[in-house]
Amino acid sequence: MKRGQVWVETVIYTLLAFIMIGLVVSYVKPKVEEMQDKTIIEQSSEMMKEIDSTILSMSGAGNQRIFEIRIKEGQMKVDGVNELLIFETDSKYMYTEPGKKIEDGNIVVYTEKKGSAYAINLTLDYSGGYNITFEGRDEKKTVSRSSNSYKLSVLNKGTDPSNLNRVILDFSLD
Repeated sequence: MKRGQVWVETVIYTLLAFIMIGLVVSYVKPKVEEMQDKTIIEQSSEMMKEIDSTILSMSGAGNQRIFEIRIKEGQMKVDGVNELLIFETDSKYMYTEPGKKIEDGNIVVYTEKKGSAYAINLTLDYSGGYNITFEGRDEKKTVSRSSNSYKLSVLNKGTDPSNLNRVILDFSLD
């Protein structure tokens, strides 16, 4: 009789331990995912700031810079049609207040609520003084996430002949 009671107690305590572990994991996992998303967004924002700072300091035709970029989540778009650089990702972390554009230096940050997640958009607008091209063409190019780094090259091609107030910046991937 005593042996049976010991086994029943052991099973009950084991089940209680599994329930407690399950409750802890169900609370901790979403928080860990939020923190990972926050880190990715902040790293992407720093990458965008570095690109912006370098572009603004590039002077003279023929000047070229190469960036090693790693996109762990989301995607980066070079929009030659609208003269924009955009980083987009979906996140469980609310980076800024949804529905409001926030300026972070030259970056415009926009967060949109999508169900239980958020769509985060970081945008650099160069329409004021630059003509952005991708491999010599005014087109949109999307750089998707990858486990490997990309080499993003930016070449200052000099003043735009059709608008002398704008500098042509040609992007390419190596």
